[in-house]
Amino acid sequence: MITRFLIILNVIGYLWEIYVGGPEMLSGFGGSGQGMERVLAAGALVPAFVLQDGQWWRIFTGAFLHSGLLHIGVNMMSLWFLGRFIEYAMGPWKMLLVYVVSLVAAGLGVVYFSNPMVATVGASGAIFGLFGALFAIGFKLGKPGMELVRSNIGILVINLLITFTVPAISWQAHVAGLLAGFAITFVVYYPPRRVAPVVVDARTGHPMETEYEPPLDPGQRAQ
Repeated sequence: MITRFLIILNVIGYLWEIYVGGPEMLSGFGGSGQGMERVLAAGALVPAFVLQDGQWWRIFTGAFLHSGLLHIGVNMMSLWFLGRFIEYAMGPWKMLLVYVVSLVAAGLGVVYFSNPMVATVGASGAIFGLFGALFAIGFKLGKPGMELVRSNIGILVINLLITFTVPAISWQAHVAGLLAGFAITFVVYYPPRRVAPVVVDARTGHPMETEYEPPLDPGQRAQ
């Protein structure tokens, strides 16, 4: 439920970006000129605007804008698979908490450690937070959860290599989101008393072991 809601918000944000910037936003806004002016008007995150002008709202708006169809497509696919598993394991509201905390941390990472005049957009910082949550869940499950960690460590390494080697990717947002997602999940996630090894089905985003039941807050029903 929450995962779908977040995807819808991201799509709405991208449609707003196209409305403000025109159809050129379908292929990205580039690094300067008219495209840059348009994405700034849509709400992109620029550290100088935050620190000098107090436009802290850009931390949130920038996370729902994207640089082209490929950018939003890859991010939403990642959110779909990761988000559903985290939501299943933690419950919808804790998953939303992880997403928001990671989003804010990613934005702060950009604000304080990025070029102050470079615009940043995208949900990948928050999505890296869900990746951090995945590993925190694995560690807190103990021995059964190590399969979850081992089966995803390669994907994390590949994503980090891409983060640090491909130009125009905000490593500040990715690293800050990853660490924040791990930390907040380690605090708020309580594993069930009895668990079976968790193996994620890549087609559905759900654990393949039917014996695993996510912990639910009192009075909460599974979504």
